[in-house]
Amino acid sequence: MRQLAAVIVGALVGTALRLGVDVLVGTPLSTLLINIAGSFALALLVARLWPTATPVLRAALGPGLLGTFTTFSAVAVALVSLSAAGEWMPALAYLAATLIGGLAAAFLGLRLGRRR
Repeated sequence: MRQLAAVIVGALVGTALRLGVDVLVGTPLSTLLINIAGSFALALLVARLWPTATPVLRAALGPGLLGTFTTFSAVAVALVSLSAAGEWMPALAYLAATLIGGLAAAFLGLRLGRRR
């Protein structure tokens, strides 16, 4: 029950942060930036914090905060919107930037988060 409550509290914060970035930056660029930043943050937390974190803290930060901050559904909507408008090259570029940026950010987060 404590883990569920932690996910709910984390989700409230993650959703509010996401909306704030969406309002400030505007979609679909905000979705790209959010997903890259979220990939980095989650990887950094997994490398640095997960080994010693309680299950409640992991639930709050992983599926709660970062699970609601980053969303694949927003990427899918951006891709469908671009392709429906006949913007195939921007859609492919957006997909490539999302995948490459997210993977690079996760790699960097894991690397920086390693204990030395």
